[in-house]
Order: sequence, then structure tokens, then C-alpha cells
Amino acid sequence: MEKEKYYITTTLPYVNAKPHMGHALEFVQADVIARYHTSLNKEVFFNTGTDEHGQKIYEKALEEKKYPQAYCDEYAEKFKVILNKLTIFPNIHFIRTTDSHHISAAQEFWDRCKKNGDIYKKVYAVKYCVGCELEKTDSELNDEGKCSVHPNLLLQHIEEENYFFRFSKYQKPLLDLYTRYSDFVVPTHRLTEIRNFVESGLQDFSISRLKSKMPWGIPVPGDEDHVMYVWFDALINYISTLGWPQNIGNFEEFWGASDTPRAVQIAGKDNLRQQSAMWQAMLLSAGLPPSRQIIIHGFITSGGQKMSKSLGNVIDPLALVEEYGTDALRYYLLREISPFEDGDFTIEKFRESYNAHLANGLGNLVSRVITLARNNNIYLTEELLRKEKDVFIEQYNKSLESYEFKKAMDVIWSIIEEANLFITQTEPFKTIKTDPEKAQKDILRLLSDIEIIGRLLSPLLPCTSTHILELVRNKDSALTSLFPRLG
Repeated sequence: MEKEKYYITTTLPYVNAKPHMGHALEFVQADVIARYHTSLNKEVFFNTGTDEHGQKIYEKALEEKKYPQAYCDEYAEKFKVILNKLTIFPNIHFIRTTDSHHISAAQEFWDRCKKNGDIYKKVYAVKYCVGCELEKTDSELNDEGKCSVHPNLLLQHIEEENYFFRFSKYQKPLLDLYTRYSDFVVPTHRLTEIRNFVESGLQDFSISRLKSKMPWGIPVPGDEDHVMYVWFDALINYISTLGWPQNIGNFEEFWGASDTPRAVQIAGKDNLRQQSAMWQAMLLSAGLPPSRQIIIHGFITSGGQKMSKSLGNVIDPLALVEEYGTDALRYYLLREISPFEDGDFTIEKFRESYNAHLANGLGNLVSRVITLARNNNIYLTEELLRKEKDVFIEQYNKSLESYEFKKAMDVIWSIIEEANLFITQTEPFKTIKTDPEKAQKDILRLLSDIEIIGRLLSPLLPCTSTHILELVRNKDSALTSLFPRLG
């Protein structure tokens, strides 16, 4: 029987800086979703990669005295490293927007939109934020007339002839899309936010730049004087990664059809407009199915402030993995950071959570039970696995279906807490001498709990899951500390 197909993609990180904690959050969240759906026996296509065109990249390459392609090659490797360190999905598809196939796909996409009457040229003047790579209206600026997301950058005032996309044409189709799928954007208040934006009226947006001023981009088909605007080019990666437009079979299997869209995208709240409105209008213009769902997460702050070099509060995810291990970081991002709202990350909070929940909670439980079982030659068999955790598993599945990673973690930790309480109440380490038959039953129950914990941790903390299941199922596996307590 053919497996059901499932598609998920992150946004593509912009390679103007090395990977940061926000990237790690998005990678890990998407990875959990991909692994969970794999556990449901689906064939999963997980896409990520790097966004490599545009003015910011061009300026950074010049600043570092490198050719733009050489600069992008260097930074693409940095993102591959962090994906590996975070144990992101083993069969991940990594696309770069400088890939030759992506370039040809973007040009084909352009031609289809143009053929549909949605691309035209005009002279315009605009305020432009290089940090966002977006045009800014006065209502989007702060009291000082600067971009609220990048207040330290001066706005550029651009006046030139560009190609435009007829975004205004798609107000009603977008609103119809949001009505058709009440969960098109999650959480709900983000869907309300984008619906309000679209209802307020859409302005056509620029989709090209003069090559003489900014040469680092995909050439516009039939016009050697222009290159594509980075957002127009980058968004197309979500389908070029599937082999579109040549491999239509693969595209339709994973992306879906107009009446059965299945593509799921995950993005930060600063990407809401681009992913859930601009990109959807572009797909409609090209005669392609829309996405099925957009998951929006918040930002990570540190000590209540935005992470920045000037404040000295930047936390490097790679450094944390090197010092504390992959799953320690994954744990904090999934349980201590809200899946949908801004979350705070400090080293102090991280270490406190690590000791309380990983070292003293999970790690201590596994060590005590495995040691007790092996010292008394008690081993779990398939026949002895307990099934009465069904209520926990139901809550767990429901949480992951709705992307509530913290709630899924809470379910697992409730089993951990219950098991620790059971040890305190029954004291099998004592009763093994006075009532060995009862103690054996109690220890088997605890082993079964640990086996369930190991299985449920699989999409969340994959390395820890593998270690726990190996300890439970293989009596010869080495017992090493999962999470040594931090001093």
C-alpha cells in the first residue's frame, strides 16, 4: 500500500549572518513535525536551505571582499553544520536559491505570472528597508520614521523603474482561501492579523531591481537590465525543491492539487505577510495550488530584550550544543519556548531547566530504574509492555497534531513525575529483599514507563529516545548518564 505523502518546509535563512537561535527554533520545530508524521507511516518531504540573493547579501560580500557566490557557498555550509548538530531530519532536502534548477524554475514561474497579466513595469518611489528586504509604508514606521524591526538601519529612498506584481488583484481570492481553511494560519490570531491586512486593501509590490545598481539576483526573463527581487525569487524554492516544473508527478504528490493542497510551511511572525499573502497570491497567479497551512512562531529574546551583538546577549546555538549536548538545547526550545509567541532564553534559565527536568527528572529516573533492574536480572519483554498509558498517548498525539510542542513535552514529564512518585511510594530498592515478587512487578512497571517515555521522545529528543530504548531493550548496552547534573 502506498504511503500517504506529507510536505513541510521551513523558511530559507538569509545568509547575511551565521545561524542564530531563531533559526535553531524553526529547524527543531519543523523537525519534530516531520519526525512525528514519519512515525505515522507517512512519506515525508522536509525542505530547508539557504536564501542567497538580494542587496544584503551583495553588500555583505563586498564588505568581506568576496565574490557573492563564494560568500554564499561559505555561509550555506554553516547552515548545513547546524542542521547536522541539531540532528535535523535524516532525509532532509537542502535547496539553495543559487542552484541552477531553482534559477530556471523561478524564471518559468515569472513567465507564467506575466502571461496571466500579473507582471508589469512602472516607475515608482518608495521607502525601502534593507534589513527586511521590504518596502515600507508610513504606517509601518516608528515615531522616528524608521523601520520598527530594524530601527538602527537607515531607510533607503528608491526611485526607479521596476517590474511589479499585481498583488491588488488577489484580495478576494486570498480572503476566500482564509475562509475555506479556518486553520490556514496558526495560531488563530495570526490568521485574523493577515485577514485584516488583506481586507484593508493590497498594494502591488516591486519584484525587480535594476541590474546596474544591484546585480546579485536571478535575471528577469527577456530583460537583461533587471534581476528578480529577492522575495519573489526565494519564495519559489518551496516548489522548485520538488523538481517543479519538470517533475510534475513529485510536485502533485507532495504539494497537492488545487482541491487538495497539502503543503505545510513554518515561519517566524515577521514572515506572516510574505508566506500567507504574497506567496499565496503568486501561486494563484501561476495557476498552482496554494499552501495548506502556515505555522507562525514568535521571536526569541534574552532577558526580555532582542538578541543583538551591541547588547552582548547573543547566545550561539552551536556553542550550547557543544557544551551541553543537542537534546539539552532541543528540550529548552520545545518546552520552555512558546510554540507561537515570543520566548525568553538566558543561560541561567537554560541551566536551571536542565538540572531540574533533564538531570534530576528524566536522567535520574532512567539511571535508577535501569540500575535496579539490571542488578536484579529483571528485563522487559514485548508481552510485559503495559498499555494503560493510552490516555497519555492520546493527549500527546493531540498536542503534536496542533503543534503544541510544550504540551507534548508536559505529557511525557507527567509520566516521568508519576514514575518517580511510584518509586518513592513503593520503594522497590527495599522490597526486592523482603517481597521480591512484588518488587519485580513494580520494576517491570517502571521499565515499561521508561519504554513509553523513550518512544514518545522520539520526534522531540531523538538522540535521548534512541539511548533510552537501547537501555530498555538491550541488556548489554552501556549505562551512561543521559544528562549529568551541572554544578
